[in-house]
Amino acid sequence: MSRDTLLLLVVVDFEMNRALLPKHVAAVVKAQKDPLKALEMFNSAKKESGFKHTLLTYKCMVQKLGHHGEFEEMEKVLSEMREYVNNALLEGAYIEAMKHYGRKGKVQEAVDTFERMDFYSCDPSVHSYNSIMNILVEFGYHDQAHKVYMRMRDRRVESDVYTYTVRIKSFCRTSRPHAALRLLRNMPELGCDSNPVAYCTVVAGLYDFGDHEDARVLFDEMLARCLCPDVVTFNKLVHVLCKKGIVSESEKLLGKVLKRGVCPNLFTFNIFVQGLCREGALDGAVRLLDSVLREGLSLDVVTYNILICGLCRNSWVVEAEDYLRKMVNDGLEPDGFTYNSIIDGYCKKGMVQCANRVLKDAIFKGFKPDEFTYCSLINGFCRDGDPDQAMAVFKDGLRKGLRPSIVVYNTLIKGLSQQGLILPALQLMNEMAENGCQPNIWTYNLVINGLCKMGCVSDANHLVDDAIAKGCVPDMFTYNTLIDGYCKQMKLESATVVVNRMWSLGMTPDVITYNTLLNGLCKAGKSEEVMEIFKAMEEKGCAPNIVTYNIIIESLCKTKKVIEAVDLLGEIKSKGLKSDVVSFGTLISGFCKIGDLDSAYRLFRRMEKQYDVCHTTATYNIIISAFSEQLNMNMAMKLFSKMKGNGCDPDNYTYRVVIDGFCKIGNISQGFKFLLENIEKGFIPSLTTFGRVLNCLCAKDKVPEAVSIIHCMIRKGIVPNTVNTIFEADKKVVAAPKILVEDLLKKGHITYHTYELLYDGIRDKKILKKRLPTVTSLHRGTRLPAVD
Repeated sequence: MSRDTLLLLVVVDFEMNRALLPKHVAAVVKAQKDPLKALEMFNSAKKESGFKHTLLTYKCMVQKLGHHGEFEEMEKVLSEMREYVNNALLEGAYIEAMKHYGRKGKVQEAVDTFERMDFYSCDPSVHSYNSIMNILVEFGYHDQAHKVYMRMRDRRVESDVYTYTVRIKSFCRTSRPHAALRLLRNMPELGCDSNPVAYCTVVAGLYDFGDHEDARVLFDEMLARCLCPDVVTFNKLVHVLCKKGIVSESEKLLGKVLKRGVCPNLFTFNIFVQGLCREGALDGAVRLLDSVLREGLSLDVVTYNILICGLCRNSWVVEAEDYLRKMVNDGLEPDGFTYNSIIDGYCKKGMVQCANRVLKDAIFKGFKPDEFTYCSLINGFCRDGDPDQAMAVFKDGLRKGLRPSIVVYNTLIKGLSQQGLILPALQLMNEMAENGCQPNIWTYNLVINGLCKMGCVSDANHLVDDAIAKGCVPDMFTYNTLIDGYCKQMKLESATVVVNRMWSLGMTPDVITYNTLLNGLCKAGKSEEVMEIFKAMEEKGCAPNIVTYNIIIESLCKTKKVIEAVDLLGEIKSKGLKSDVVSFGTLISGFCKIGDLDSAYRLFRRMEKQYDVCHTTATYNIIISAFSEQLNMNMAMKLFSKMKGNGCDPDNYTYRVVIDGFCKIGNISQGFKFLLENIEKGFIPSLTTFGRVLNCLCAKDKVPEAVSIIHCMIRKGIVPNTVNTIFEADKKVVAAPKILVEDLLKKGHITYHTYELLYDGIRDKKILKKRLPTVTSLHRGTRLPAVD
């Protein structure tokens, strides 16, 4: 029944009876959208001759005011009600008031309402106890909820199924699902039959606790007892699972309840779409949406927004815009969230022009850009390296009525600072107060961080003093930024002063503070001070993390105390930490530097087998480089061949050290062959690597082979940009080798002797006609002239 129809019936009834009845007032109060107008009508009814408000009208008025958050007026009505209605009958009104306070997060006010019941001679029943306990549990006041339950027992108020369900929920939310399960099992003995809500609450608690097997068994037990949850109860369970990222498990449960006749609603699908998007399973989310459409369910704005937001967060912005168009075609009107999601998605992908296009279209359709819109665009232009345009967007927003907030200012200040534009950032910070927006410590931190990155640490320090003078208390990030800035400039005494300053201000340095200082001391080679600070750190209760230990390992290796550094691996394990690839890379490198390749190789092999740390390209490079330096090319090549099998792709450094090794032992033939083979496999070496081989070949008077490398480089497009400006093919063929050789000399990759030989070689027609070795010929066993 519509509001207008209801009002019409009230008027007709009033005209027929010629007397204003409580049911008429209650109907008008319920139908009126504006709570204050409803209150005005409620109060005016008192003036009618012979009319008195009853419990019904008072409860309707309390419900209306509480629902709209008009709590001051609601309390006045409650006070009046106590005066004119028997207090023993007011429990329902008190429960309504408590629930409305709870929905708005006003827990203390809800508790006060509950406590007033006794004071005003209204004995709370189990329903009142259940209401206040549920509010306390919802907001995490589990101890207080337990005290209410104990009071309820002391007063011999009998618990019902809802009481035990609230208790079960409290156990689950405090990570005690097995206690909840025991209570569920005991409910029949306590005089209450368990219901699907209680079962699903425990199932959700077990899943949340990570006990998936018990959760599955309990869910099946519930269904076996013919206790099938309704769609609302099931949706709550699915919501918990999807928030935990257990979407596949939720799908299995859905299949089971579908067989029992439970029909999922749009909210069910919305939860699943959101869960799949959180997991990054975007294909699954899209397929699910399509299946919803096939089932004939009409999607709403919320469904589309969930999918569009998920797609944008995973950089599928183009696809998100497609769904925006589908949304409009379905007759739905996109809201600010829809447009902001797509605009922000494009900005984060660096496609600011696309974001602008979407914004213009949205404005044309009535969308008003808000704070989030402008922050997205400002961020986008700053990331795109266009701070001028970011500033223009900010000023345009101010002209169009954007109320400047701390969030907008900080976004722009961050962008300017990251671009090194510290003076404009400072100027903007000074302008904030003029626009009624005071800088906070995060504003200062952004500029302080920018100054430190530019090396202006003293200026950053002065800005900290300015922040304190203006009432902004520096936080951990402020001081850690300063310490990092001083350490990078090797001003370690100043960094130590900042740490001491933190202690004097009652701020305890954290592990990041200590790691920053330790790293600075390590880089400066102050190993004794590193160990002193490390000991002091533990004495002051700051637990080291793996980064800390990696710094200590590096410091010990620098002083050739590699055995001591290896001993730390045991300590790391005993502290519950796990050594990582950095730890082993540093140790292996440490052994290599002291010439102990046997120990380095043993540790390299133990890394995966004993410590369960996977090898990376970096660790292979360290050990291959070491064997190449020692001219043990057999071992270097053995490790090189194992790299790809272990999932580690060689990089430029790998190829360079192998080729350098062949050159150092004078086996340029093998180096030349190795280079050509890997170029054919798609690897493009650095110019340094090419230069190394060219120099060695020319030193051995292998000019034809050297010239063949030049032509190979041209075929692969490894040429200076100047070559690409030559449009005529004939001229390019002649000019490209000369330009390339000159460029290699200019950049210091080849010697002048090599340059002269190559320059003559690329013009020597005999060399050009000569059949040069290729990868195919090398594999067929074509003998190259010996150069050893």
